[in-house]
Amino acid sequence: MRMPRALPPDMKRILNQLLVGPRLAAHLALVHDAAFEIVTGLTLHFPDLKFDYQAVLCGAATHDVGKVLHPNELTGPGKRHEEDGPALLERYGVASHLARFCRTHGAWDKEPLELEDLLVALADTAWKGQRIDTLESLIVTQIARGVGKAEWEVFSTLDELVTAIAENGDERLEYQRQHG
Repeated sequence: MRMPRALPPDMKRILNQLLVGPRLAAHLALVHDAAFEIVTGLTLHFPDLKFDYQAVLCGAATHDVGKVLHPNELTGPGKRHEEDGPALLERYGVASHLARFCRTHGAWDKEPLELEDLLVALADTAWKGQRIDTLESLIVTQIARGVGKAEWEVFSTLDELVTAIAENGDERLEYQRQHG
């Protein structure tokens, strides 16, 4: 497997300050890499789509940082990292509109969210080969409305992008396992 793309320097600095361990760092890099593929593909196929590309990348790079406070959730179930993550990032200077992804990446089916939040949730599932039809449908609907295209056209493009990411899920999972 190729190495995941480097995290943005400001995000890498924050993760270093938080003493993020190798497993969590690998996970965040992999989700960031998947998010990069998604937003790059969307920008290419839908140049009129208005969304905050950088916010999605920031969210993907930091969405699970609350696991620093709840290390048992690195390998087991739990939602406390989602609750505590935003405040932790804000203490390190991350704006609340970016820190929110810690909370929203796991709540995409609990409340109406912006496209950026849904894209972070998508990257957090697709990186490991998982597909969630309901999540992808919400994204298709928002993109179709945003660019004035039929949902089937958007679905076809999104499906192609996510399939390309998901088909390497086993390799990414192995990469993460090698880091703790």
